[in-house]
Amino acid sequence: MANTKVIIAGCGIAGPILALFLKQKGYEPVIYERTETVTDAGLSLCLQPNGLAVISQIPGLVESLVGSPIERLLFYSELPEDKGVLADTDAPSKMKEAYGHSMLGVKRTAFHHALIDAAKKAGIEIAFGHRLVSLKQDDKSVTVTFENGNTATGSFVVGCDGLHSDTRACLFGKEQATYTGLSQCGGISPTPEVLHAQATIMNVFGNGSHFIAYPCNQFETSWATTRREPEAKETWRSMDQDAQDKFKQESMFLKWDTGVGELVRTAGKLVKYGLYDRPELSTWHRGRVVLLGDAAHPTSPHLGQGANQAFEDCNLLTQLLEQKNPEAAEPSTEILEKIFTEYEKARIPRSAEMVKGARRQGEQRVMEGVDACKQRNDRIRSIYKDDESIGKMYEKTLKCFARETAADSPL
Repeated sequence: MANTKVIIAGCGIAGPILALFLKQKGYEPVIYERTETVTDAGLSLCLQPNGLAVISQIPGLVESLVGSPIERLLFYSELPEDKGVLADTDAPSKMKEAYGHSMLGVKRTAFHHALIDAAKKAGIEIAFGHRLVSLKQDDKSVTVTFENGNTATGSFVVGCDGLHSDTRACLFGKEQATYTGLSQCGGISPTPEVLHAQATIMNVFGNGSHFIAYPCNQFETSWATTRREPEAKETWRSMDQDAQDKFKQESMFLKWDTGVGELVRTAGKLVKYGLYDRPELSTWHRGRVVLLGDAAHPTSPHLGQGANQAFEDCNLLTQLLEQKNPEAAEPSTEILEKIFTEYEKARIPRSAEMVKGARRQGEQRVMEGVDACKQRNDRIRSIYKDDESIGKMYEKTLKCFARETAADSPL
């Protein structure tokens, strides 16, 4: 008897992980990706303990990754009225002992290729150039039609197609994204000498601006600026060359300390993108089709939990399939309804807290006005003032990694 075919829309970060889990459980996942080939969109990811705990269940995957374990947190203020180090701690180096995994900075393109390679080695079919345009369901299957005219039929469909999910649009209609007022510009640069001693996540704060950087391998550091600016498109693609040159030559960040100016000057390509909010969904499924990752709960990047939350989605959905359909047979719509409902019951509240927490974190990082910036600086000093305070911060972070909430996490 043929294995149960599952259609996965999207071969970004979540799609291959889900496919690998489903393959382990006896399903036959097929990934359909709208782009013609693997893209180089995006910069980097910080894989956190909750995400690493999930993907470590895939034999050999974590060991194959080229990245940099994070050892140090540095907070620095460029506010002229309150300039200097706010906090400097090696707390990240102790995460593995506390949570089983540490934090790992990786280049997004390298990580993406590692996932695709793992999927191909597992015998998972990936079809590029297939943009989903419609879905037709019956009691036993779903037929997907693609923009190129091809069709595919599977037992059920999982939409892993990201921020601009076509699966989500098919299920719930097109939605209006709302610009948050914040945009980011970032790049990848050779790691400055000042940051070589320890692999450091560095947060640098100005008046109405924020700069974050962390290593993504032994030699390179990924960084991004956040500012309040007129609306910018959410493309995650490279800026044109003139705009890149102007940023590297005229940016306010060139004068900042702790290696910030050097990172800006020496970057390769620069990308710029607006940060947008999307409506929160009360359900992620209809019939035999369900959403996962950014397709279900898109988030701003300020907690670094986007990919990590997608991995949690993959893990729980696979566990529920194994519990309620242990033979990996063709599931009835009734069984899928139970699985998808239980999946949503656990994941919607958690992911919603993460989205709200990331939004608050962005607002706190990009404070405007001297008094507001000083208050933010004092809050950071208070959190990291001594071992006891750091321990309390750890407890909040532990709740995040234990799947409760990351709304107040200062990381």
